[in-house]
Amino acid sequence: MNKILLPIRATQALFAIIILGLSGYVANWYNMETTASSPSQINFLVFIPIMTVLTLGYVEGVARFMPRIFNPYIALGLEALNALFYFAGFIALAVFLNGLVFCRGPVCGSARASTAFGAFQWILFSVTGGLTAKEVFFKSGFGGGLGGLRRGAGGAPSTSAPGGLPLEKKEDSAA
Repeated sequence: MNKILLPIRATQALFAIIILGLSGYVANWYNMETTASSPSQINFLVFIPIMTVLTLGYVEGVARFMPRIFNPYIALGLEALNALFYFAGFIALAVFLNGLVFCRGPVCGSARASTAFGAFQWILFSVTGGLTAKEVFFKSGFGGGLGGLRRGAGGAPSTSAPGGLPLEKKEDSAA
């Protein structure tokens, strides 16, 4: 699975840098050229790429270089948070841009591009979150499988004890 994830992670990092640059440009324009401060939708899309870089640092860096402190459930939570935040961010910015009376020039184009890249990030984090969830819940390598159930041949829950011995039903010997 690492062969699939690494290019996706690199794309996530690249898109995060692009979104940070585009949203930062729009926020700077609002703060310097208008009397109003930058909209919260733009500010949110400045925050999310920073969180993405921190998430990728944990998910890739800690997993590779400090595997003893890596927790797959934290990684799954971070993936889900990023997907949720990008979903909320790109929709909020799209609604904001749709409500503007006029939207022209490089600032508007940057905001629209930021919205599009945010949508792509949502898709990418949904995919990697799904792959991480599959790894966490359905592979024994991360946490023992779904809910700690042991899986026998064919994927059915096993009836054997941890040592491989069959579980026996204790009967009352009160006769």
